[in-house]
Amino acid sequence: MKMTLKDSYNNCLKTIYSLRRFGIKLGLSTIKNILQGLGDPQGNFGYIHVAGTNGKGSIASALATILRLSGYNTGLYTSPHLVRFNERICINNRPISDENVVASYKAVKSIHHGTREPTFFEFATAMAFYEFGRQNVDWAVIETGMGGRLDATNIIKPALSIITNISLEHKVYLGNTIAEIAREKGGIIKKGVPVITGVKQKNAISVLKTIAKKQSASLYLFGDAFRVRRNKNGTFNYFGIENVWRNVHSGLIGSHQVNNAALVLAACEVLNKNNFNITLQNIKDGLEQNRWPGRLEIVSSFPLILLDGAHNFIAARNLARYLSENLSDRNITLVIGILDDKPYSAMLKSLTPLCSRVILTSPKIDRALAPEKLYTIVKEIITDIHIIPDVDKAITYAIETATPNDVICIAGSLYVVGEAKEAFEKNAALLSKSQ
Repeated sequence: MKMTLKDSYNNCLKTIYSLRRFGIKLGLSTIKNILQGLGDPQGNFGYIHVAGTNGKGSIASALATILRLSGYNTGLYTSPHLVRFNERICINNRPISDENVVASYKAVKSIHHGTREPTFFEFATAMAFYEFGRQNVDWAVIETGMGGRLDATNIIKPALSIITNISLEHKVYLGNTIAEIAREKGGIIKKGVPVITGVKQKNAISVLKTIAKKQSASLYLFGDAFRVRRNKNGTFNYFGIENVWRNVHSGLIGSHQVNNAALVLAACEVLNKNNFNITLQNIKDGLEQNRWPGRLEIVSSFPLILLDGAHNFIAARNLARYLSENLSDRNITLVIGILDDKPYSAMLKSLTPLCSRVILTSPKIDRALAPEKLYTIVKEIITDIHIIPDVDKAITYAIETATPNDVICIAGSLYVVGEAKEAFEKNAALLSKSQ
């Protein structure tokens, strides 16, 4: 029997996902071997490289949207995906087709990879570069996976590097201090390539300045080389490196998105200094049109259902600020699951005081914390607690027991949000109950 495209696609994904058993292995030799075998497709187009703790995806997506509106054939590589693998590799803001996933998988699979098996992320990164080369993109916006210096994406020499911000994360791999983590993230800084950053800690800024000086790379600091001022009507004014742009609006909600937008605008300024053709209208339209699923994403109004990955302390704090500033007069049900490498206690203590009810759940990934472990923290803060390990069932219960004026916030991990989105796609009745 001839294998269908669906069969081929599912078999490819099964093999790719099986590579997760090799865990996380930082280093560039394996990705170099694969790309050399593919003819170094990454050498055929230009790059913008984005690293940092939070905001990478929002910034990368906004830049890809602006570049597309400016007439460039644009690739976007991000992680993780929420529902489908295809989301990781986009051309002109559209995920690649199942057929192209299969084609890029087969191309990478056919290459001798060197002395060890590639990790899931290395394999996916090679697929992205192959597909971008095959589809003749002009520019690709590339988000790092973890860190920067030894991240598989760091095989490239970009036209611009962006380091969004830095906090303590992935300490086993990146270091135990802000300075050590800054050194790893700063590893994406290349010789003569300008760098834009929203980093605020003095010791991290010092590290980045040292690296930039050594690499003869211009460094543009948020709050120094450029800044923003929020307006009462929801827009903001940007006071930039060379330009002042007023009444700019981000299509992404949350006050922290203004800071992310500032980095995007600074990036556009620097790119235009390097012979890009990005107009102010392209910039404003791109920011307005940009959407980044699973980050303060509203999927229903009655009750209000809000999806937000909030997968580390900074992201949880940003979500808590949004809830406090905009929804403090509503009963909030928090559906939350957290992975075992996250500061779950701090995250829960930031979010649960704002809620009237908490439903503890667990995404289908081996790194998920047991809800019972989360319960030991939450019980000290709130009394209305439910443990429903299955994300789909947790969401169903939340909706069925909510009133139209309630808020249901699904958060704690992008894997939880991904399962939520998949549940809504498979069972439209879930959302129809809440309209």
